[in-house]
Amino acid sequence: MNYLAHIYLSGNSDEIKLGNFIGDHVKGNKYLQYPDQVAFGIRMHRNIDSFTDQHDAVKVCTNLLKPGYGRYSGVVADVFFDHFLAANWNEYSVCTLRQFSRHAHAVFLSNFFLLPLQVKQFLPFLIQHKRLESYAKSENLFQVLEIMSRRTSLPENSRWAVQILHQEYDQFDALFRSFFAELTDYVETDFGVRILKPEKTIVI
Repeated sequence: MNYLAHIYLSGNSDEIKLGNFIGDHVKGNKYLQYPDQVAFGIRMHRNIDSFTDQHDAVKVCTNLLKPGYGRYSGVVADVFFDHFLAANWNEYSVCTLRQFSRHAHAVFLSNFFLLPLQVKQFLPFLIQHKRLESYAKSENLFQVLEIMSRRTSLPENSRWAVQILHQEYDQFDALFRSFFAELTDYVETDFGVRILKPEKTIVI
């Protein structure tokens, strides 16, 4: 999962949000250097990634992306999943995406001294460009992938990725919904994190 999903799955705890946000950048047992709940978030991040990598719906998504990305197809799938979460945000959260993003920014800035160096370097960019909110529009994903391909080892195939997304949009959407429902249940059950979601209206 990408940044937005990891933060969302942290529930209402700011410390767990922080840990989940920096999880990719804290290696080995270095999580022990952090406050207990931040360390909990880091370990939770790792478990979320393991659950995601092993899920059948995710494997279908990554297989659709393998012709253009090979072993990096999971990275692109993560970005797509953040898009579907953001695009359907009102189904998953009681607050707006803007409110959620601004609160997350405030949490990260107020704990700036705890952030790994790499996170300190890209956080101002993430905030300035409203990256968490930008996932909601599929036309923004090209730029997201372009930036990632310039700064990481992700192949430069952004135009192809967006084309596949549009061609298989309904399939990606359905796979995400099925997978994310199970992931949310896993997080709430195994980690005791409560995620406040909108009440579903029952039509009689």
